[in-house]
Amino acid sequence: MKGTVTAVVGANWGDEGKGKVTDRMGAAADAVIRFQGGNNAGHTIINEYGKFVLHMLPSGVFHEHVVNVLGPGVALNMSGLIHEYNQLMSRNVPKPQLRISDRCQVVVPYHILFDELEEERLGSRQFGSTKSGIAPFYADKYAKLGIQVADLYDQDRLSAKLNHALEAKNTLLEHLYGRSAMASDQLVEQLMQEGEIIRPFVCDTTVLMHTMLREGKSLLVEGQLGSLRDPDHGIYPYSTSSSTLAGFAAVGAGIPPYAIGRIIAVAKAYSSCVGAGPFVTELHGAEADELRNRGGEFGAKTGRPRRTGWFDAVATRYGCMLQGATEVALSMLDVLSYLDRIPVCTAYEIDGVRTEQFPTTGLLERAVPVYEWLPGWKCDITGIEIYDELPEEAKQYVRYLERQIGVPIRAVSNGPRREQYMERTE
Repeated sequence: MKGTVTAVVGANWGDEGKGKVTDRMGAAADAVIRFQGGNNAGHTIINEYGKFVLHMLPSGVFHEHVVNVLGPGVALNMSGLIHEYNQLMSRNVPKPQLRISDRCQVVVPYHILFDELEEERLGSRQFGSTKSGIAPFYADKYAKLGIQVADLYDQDRLSAKLNHALEAKNTLLEHLYGRSAMASDQLVEQLMQEGEIIRPFVCDTTVLMHTMLREGKSLLVEGQLGSLRDPDHGIYPYSTSSSTLAGFAAVGAGIPPYAIGRIIAVAKAYSSCVGAGPFVTELHGAEADELRNRGGEFGAKTGRPRRTGWFDAVATRYGCMLQGATEVALSMLDVLSYLDRIPVCTAYEIDGVRTEQFPTTGLLERAVPVYEWLPGWKCDITGIEIYDELPEEAKQYVRYLERQIGVPIRAVSNGPRREQYMERTE
């Protein structure tokens, strides 16, 4: 096994800027692999072709030499993928190399329907779903009701599996949600049509990945969302439905665990969050609006205003630990340039007791942030290309965050474009 694997993953709630890091690093990679999640989140990329938000495609699609892989752990929304691919073609992006695992499972229209109906039923108790069908998809996957890509090319098998899945689903539709039952015929037709469109890209990606590693190739695995959305280790039940951790990349991408030698956790210089759940450093009112507008904090998938807050060292330290981060890429430092003083949450107070450990969800909901304050730099840094040329206060802020999270910060971004990342060597 001569090849190398680098993981780019989120340290927090998602929306950290992973797409830009992957797009930037993709120039030196031979393959970029998505290993979990579906089109329920987006990676925003700005490059010479324009501004793009990728929900399904890997972030290496702008590099012609890169093999872009959707691994078996991905929730494949075929219509979303086809739409994104066609958009790239219509905007003169060179035709990417795309490979889709034949073991990948597909998001069926009833997954999206059930996601919408359940959030509607829950009302004020809802989990902030993007209504992309992700939770119903993974529920079916682990209940052994899922449809694999390989099933799309066997009509009898596909029809039988859909009929089996609909036995229970139609009961729920009629008696819980008051909707009409679904028939499998239309679903079979739609899925097979979409299956034919993606057929040229379908292969055994696990064999492909192992072959590339034996040939000494460089692979980049790309996570979706962040550590705190992991269903086992995050803010459950306000989590996603697949593991967001680098450790799961071995499973979801089909690569050996020992091949992952470098893990880059991406964290913002402040905090942002889309969806429900405890968010200790959350700001409100005009203070939140200013940070949100300066950072362009609106959901890449939904357009919803993101919740914003100051940097949470407790959450980020925990997130980096879960990821096994070997380094951190710090994004959006330029956004904080308007502040005279910058708060950093270094501990929580829960029921009068101070802690630096990230607690379970019930305790987290009662946590109050404890802040330290650092001086701001009060000048525009977006034109700076060399880290050492940053204002001393900006470098002091980066050094302070590094000490707090206990992981080296190797790169810092000061703008939205891929070239606005500076390597840090101090």
